[in-house]
Amino acid sequence: MRNINLRYVEETYDNSGVLTSFRLKYPENFNFGYDVVDDIGLNEPDRRAMVWCNPKGEKRIFTFGDIMRYSNKTANYLSSLGIKKGDMVLVVLKRHYQFWYVAPALHKLGAVMIPATHMLKKHDVEYRVNASGAKAVICTAQGDVADAFDQAQPDCPTLDLKILVGGEREGWLSFDQGVEEAGETWERIETHVSDPLLMYFSSGTTGYPKMVLHDHRYSLAHLFTAKHWQNVDPEGIHLTIADTGWGKAVWGKLYGQWIMEACVFTYDFDTFVPSEILSLIGEYKITSLCCPPTMFRYFLKEDLDKFDLSSLKYSTIAGEPLNPDVFYGWHEKTGIWLMEGFGQTETTVTVCNIVGTTPRAGSIGKPSLLYDVDLINEKGNSCKPGETGEIVIKYDPRPAGMMVCYYKDEEKTNQAFSGGYYHTGDTAWRDEDGYYYYVGRNDDIIKSSGYRIGPFEVESVLVTHPAVLECAVTSAPDEIRGAVVKASVVLSNGYEPSEELKKELQEYVKKETAPYKYPRIIEFLDQLPKTINGKVRRSELRGGK
Repeated sequence: MRNINLRYVEETYDNSGVLTSFRLKYPENFNFGYDVVDDIGLNEPDRRAMVWCNPKGEKRIFTFGDIMRYSNKTANYLSSLGIKKGDMVLVVLKRHYQFWYVAPALHKLGAVMIPATHMLKKHDVEYRVNASGAKAVICTAQGDVADAFDQAQPDCPTLDLKILVGGEREGWLSFDQGVEEAGETWERIETHVSDPLLMYFSSGTTGYPKMVLHDHRYSLAHLFTAKHWQNVDPEGIHLTIADTGWGKAVWGKLYGQWIMEACVFTYDFDTFVPSEILSLIGEYKITSLCCPPTMFRYFLKEDLDKFDLSSLKYSTIAGEPLNPDVFYGWHEKTGIWLMEGFGQTETTVTVCNIVGTTPRAGSIGKPSLLYDVDLINEKGNSCKPGETGEIVIKYDPRPAGMMVCYYKDEEKTNQAFSGGYYHTGDTAWRDEDGYYYYVGRNDDIIKSSGYRIGPFEVESVLVTHPAVLECAVTSAPDEIRGAVVKASVVLSNGYEPSEELKKELQEYVKKETAPYKYPRIIEFLDQLPKTINGKVRRSELRGGK
């Protein structure tokens, strides 16, 4: 390895090897496709970039030389179809290896990549195409998402090109054939770091998804994500479990990992089976793992002694708050602490536990050195230790990794950027040592009889009960208290809904945390309602029952 990451950063460490300062540096024409993928592809063509496999037993290993060549061929093919700098392109590729050709190819073209989930339906497609003005879609042949694009196309006047991966379909161009026939050389197109790079549709709990636009600095900002939070080993192999339609995929399966010259592991599956993932860790000698806490909860329900996890050296979690039982349980079984991190589609990792530090149970860590982070109260003042406030980031000047804007939505952009801060809408408190503890979304805070109750405070207790597999806490209106705590619970196997179980869970919460936080309403569900991006749709859960 040539440590190319050091070209793009100035950083210092203390005597214990813990990072103390971090500042990105880059040329004005930095482009991940040329300056990372092609740089490694030319100088170390045989260096592993990705190991890919699927449940069918198919396996492929891609070197950086392969990725450079295939991304050049993809750029040539897409260019021949008229895709050019500034064009918006939807990319719906699940975990297919072709995503890793498409992403750098679109970056080389200067086009804007819009990753999307394969769970889109007709009305989802219409909104995304028309809101973004997408010119093309590159889509998996698996499932029925191509049907959704066909149904929506008559109402999507900008959608000129439909390109199918992994199959043939009437009215669609064949990606695989087009790339195979395209040339392998590609001349650099000049781009600027301030040019748009990619855009995500970020689903909230209410309203239409917002379009989060990032520039080319975003890819480089994920160096902090991979190097100082995920601790990827350039000579190892990193696994982040995420579909490419989610922002988590570029957090953990592309940018920072390849800037670190590390190999990423991709398992192209549809159904999460904990035992399969645990087996793959041993089979492929995976060295670092990142996934949501819920998946670690499922791992802990397996007999871990049956699996070879000896290669695993580091584990990180994000996407939802980490409960203490999972935090301590994983360490007890593996000797590895779960290093929690917090960020948004609008940012890279914003608060996290960095390499060389010991995490504290329940803490999302300390502010990333990439950002100037603070907690402010309702008066706009910096919070004292123990005081709950909103996580905010100073944006003048706008740091690398922070979104450019909510595309075509000046009102929401101005709401997010105000008073000198980017407002995350997430709340936390910090202790005397500066460790942050997540509370919840601003609009999810429950105010009951004068108390402010964060949903996570109750959820973190409920999920430690053996009957609870998954839960979400919201408010329900109450004439006397204004609002009360309501818990929507998915039960573990072997448990059945009953009034007795409701009372047992209520008493359990009363004993484990302040009694005023206990859920006065409990409903049992087969599954929690979620957005297509996997977020709990709390708006559907609010109300009495």
